Amino acid sequence: MREGALSSLAEATPSPRPSSFLAGRPVRLALCLAPLLLAGGWAMANRPLVYEGVRRLVAADPWWLLAGGGFTCLNWVAAACVRQGALPDRLPPGQLLASQFAAGAANHALPGGLGAHAVTVRFLRARGVPPARATASVGLYSLAKSSAKTVVLVVFLAVSPAWRDLGGLVPDGRLLVPVAAVVGGALAVAGVLLTVVRPLRRPVTGMLRCALADAREVHTRPCRVAALWGGAVAMPLLQAATLACVGASLGLELPWEQVMLAYLAAGTAVGAVPAPGGLAVDAALVWTLITFGAAPSVATATVIGYRMLTDWVPLAPGAVVLSALIRAKIL
Repeated sequence: MREGALSSLAEATPSPRPSSFLAGRPVRLALCLAPLLLAGGWAMANRPLVYEGVRRLVAADPWWLLAGGGFTCLNWVAAACVRQGALPDRLPPGQLLASQFAAGAANHALPGGLGAHAVTVRFLRARGVPPARATASVGLYSLAKSSAKTVVLVVFLAVSPAWRDLGGLVPDGRLLVPVAAVVGGALAVAGVLLTVVRPLRRPVTGMLRCALADAREVHTRPCRVAALWGGAVAMPLLQAATLACVGASLGLELPWEQVMLAYLAAGTAVGAVPAPGGLAVDAALVWTLITFGAAPSVATATVIGYRMLTDWVPLAPGAVVLSALIRAKIL
């Protein structure tokens, strides 16, 4: 009787579910090593650029480079503040800062900041934030960042006489016509798709409603408003200060206000171009510095040093942090 009861109990007990594919150790190890392999492949594909930047930075003033590194670290803090200010939910500060540091490594794989947004959405989803709210926070983050950068640029144009030198950078009117046509066509196609395709319209309208509700809620909290807009204003100023420090270390004979105005103008003009690693911004930045009177070789070295300090040097540590976050299931 006892053996029959035990056998009946064993048959009634459900067998454990087979482990999923993503739970396997080889898959987790591959996900952890993928960012490191990505960083190594990128470095191998850009050996001449990395070598030239390192060669010029060896002769640079190390104290100015150290100051630029400090501004770079503060930029990650400002980005974390903006991410927290764009969401009503409270996030763990240490993990949020680590996710923003790791997001820099992901930005080299996807253009237009999509890598950082993807890492942030994964981080928010792991913290229990619904997909609509996570996506809405990314939209509010992008809106606050671009709006604050434009305001800072307008302020610099109003107080600095160097804006007169930017006249040569304004595109010809013949170029504005195809650009306006492309933008108008893209908006028209998006409007038609949202009107005709109902499965697409429903999630988009839901996300917009969620974004408006979250935007109203965060703007009723003074701490969220300070984090959102204070961090959004601080980010372009810190990035421009980093560029100015690198320029000072290499002997760039331009005043700080001109270097910061050059960064703001170049970044605002072509910041939306979907190029990985900020290549479009770098090209526009070199041209803007030359327009202000910098020597072409020094301007190029300054932009290379800035990119090394803000992206290339943190790339390997960022990939390690990204792998650690994936392994710890924080992402």
